[in-house]
Amino acid sequence: MLNINKAVDHRKALIALEGRLDTATAPELEHVLSKTMHKIDELTLDFEKLDYISSAGLRVLLTAQKQMSQQGGMKLIHVNETIMDVFEITGFSDILTIE
Repeated sequence: MLNINKAVDHRKALIALEGRLDTATAPELEHVLSKTMHKIDELTLDFEKLDYISSAGLRVLLTAQKQMSQQGGMKLIHVNETIMDVFEITGFSDILTIE
């Protein structure tokens, strides 16, 4: 299960994720991002309450990163140790901006 909380202010969006970003929930995030990204310059993803990320979730992040790098920027905040380990093992820590 994944809860997605979105706040858009001018051309900035903050999307907070809670739960699991996996094969079942990745399409949901992809849908929210596709409806949001064309309107913004800055995307912040808050992972404070994200417990798990699978390869399907990583694919959604990579797609979002590619699009946002052309129109502004994307960063991740409050990434916990478990998810940070996944990013480091997969090399995503070198691709993504993590604060």
